Amino acid sequence: MPQVKPLFWTPSKALIDSDAMSSELLSLLVDKAFRREVPERAEALALLAGTQPLIEVVAAGARVRREFFGTRVKLNTIVNMKSGLCPEDCGYCSQRLGSKADVLKYSWISPDKAAQIADDAVSAGAKRVCLVASGRGPGERDLTRIENTITAIKTDHPHVEICVCLGLLADGQAERLAAMGAHAYSHNLNTAEARYSDICTTHTFADRVDTLNRAATAGMSPCSGAIFGMGESDEDVVDVAIALRDLDPDSVPINFLIPFEGTPLGERWNLTPERCLRILALFRFYFPDVEIRLAGGREIHVRSLQPLALHLANSMFLGDYLTSEGQPGTDGRQMIIDAGFTIEGVDEQTLPAARHDLVAIRRRGAGTALPSNT
Repeated sequence: MPQVKPLFWTPSKALIDSDAMSSELLSLLVDKAFRREVPERAEALALLAGTQPLIEVVAAGARVRREFFGTRVKLNTIVNMKSGLCPEDCGYCSQRLGSKADVLKYSWISPDKAAQIADDAVSAGAKRVCLVASGRGPGERDLTRIENTITAIKTDHPHVEICVCLGLLADGQAERLAAMGAHAYSHNLNTAEARYSDICTTHTFADRVDTLNRAATAGMSPCSGAIFGMGESDEDVVDVAIALRDLDPDSVPINFLIPFEGTPLGERWNLTPERCLRILALFRFYFPDVEIRLAGGREIHVRSLQPLALHLANSMFLGDYLTSEGQPGTDGRQMIIDAGFTIEGVDEQTLPAARHDLVAIRRRGAGTALPSNT
C-alpha cells in the first residue's frame, strides 16, 4: 500500500538542512552583489547545479536587478548591414564559411535604408541601434559605409546610442569608429577560452579579447557576452563569466544558441527554460551593476518564462535578429508592461550613476608612513 503522510507531517532534517543551505547560498550571492563582489567558483557552480528552487533563484537575482536598475528595461535593435558569406568558420553561425543555412545573403545596404530601419526601431522605443556586418573585420570602404550610416541615423536621432559590430579591429580602426560617433563596440567572447577552438578555428579567443581592448582604449563602451547551448559545461559557463568580468564590459548580451539547419551545431536543442534562467541569474550576480541583455534565442529556449527573465536582465533586443525572426516588437513591449516593467527612455542613464567601488582613496605612499604599492 502507498505510504500516507501523517496529518502533521514533519520534514526530515536532511530536507531542512538542504533548504537552509539553498537559502544561505542565495542570500550570500545577493549580499556579495550588493557590494559588487564576485561569487566564488564553488558558489557559482552550486547555483548552476540546480538544487535551489528556480523561483527562489530568480527572486534572488531580481533583488540585485532592482537595486541597480529598478524596473527599467532598455530596448535595443539590430540592423544587419551585410548578411552571409562570412569567411570565418564559427560553428554556431548561420553566416559562417560553408553554411548551408537558408538565410538571407546580401551586400551592404545603403545608409538611408539603415537609417529608415533605425527610425522605426527608435519610434518603437529602442534606445540603442546595433549596426552589424558579417566578415572577419572591416576594410577601408566598410568604415566609410559605417560613417555614412551613423551620420544618416544621427540626423534625425542625435541622442540614440550607436553600437557597431564589425568583427576584429586592426590598428587605428577603433579610434576612427569612436570619432565617427560610435558609442559602443560589440564583440562577444561566446564561450570559455579552453573550448574556443571547438567552435571556431579561423581566429582565437585572444583575437576577440584584443579587439575589445582596442575598443575600450579608444573610448567606446565595450559590449561583450556569450552564447549558451553549444555543449558547454557548468565550468565553462563560469569560466566565460570570469573572463568577461576581467574585461569590465558595460553591457553583456546573453544569447542562447539558435540551432540553424545547415550549421555544425544545428542539432543542439539541449537548453531548457530553467537552464537559461539559472545562467541569467549567475550573470546578474557576476555583473550586478552592468547591463545584462536578453538576446538571441530567448523566444525558442526561454519560451513562456520570458517575463521571469526580465527580473534578471535589464535590457533586451526588440524585433528580429541577424538572420532569424524574433518576437514582434508589439508583443515584446506588451510583455514588458504586463510583467510590471517600464521601457527606459532615451534620456535616462542605463548604468548606475555612482561607481564608488572603483574609486579607492589612497592611504599609502607620499604623505603617509606606509610604503607605496610600486
